[in-house]
Amino acid sequence: MWMRVHLCRRLVQYRIFVNADMSIYLAIAMGGSLGAMSRYWMVTTTHQWLGTGFPYGTLSVNLLGSIAMGFLSVLLLERFHLSDEVRLGLLVGFLGSFTTFSTFAIDVLQLGSNEEMMKTIVYIVLSVLLCIVGALGGLLAAKQMI
Repeated sequence: MWMRVHLCRRLVQYRIFVNADMSIYLAIAMGGSLGAMSRYWMVTTTHQWLGTGFPYGTLSVNLLGSIAMGFLSVLLLERFHLSDEVRLGLLVGFLGSFTTFSTFAIDVLQLGSNEEMMKTIVYIVLSVLLCIVGALGGLLAAKQMI
């Protein structure tokens, strides 16, 4: 089945998988809503504590989310055999909306436009390296529990 939607004055078509269980979509939507609210809370709280001169909030959600994604992807797939709704609600919904590469990209552009190239480079390097190391750390910690 195809759905047609007008988006920005353009007709967009996309395929809807009618055979997919609707409870999975609802679990992802619920997780996504909670993840987005959690990201907003964490970013604003981090900015209150550390200031807005550096995108600490986005860095912290991406790092924490990467650790959680590595950790939970192992536990939920290899140790705890939970329903698809719970697993996808957490990994795709909650963590998918909690972490945000699009905000990272905007932060990089904003830092770069302020001619703060050193801060921009440090932020890019920290974000990429820490999040990869965080995901690896979460993955290894989960494997130790199995």
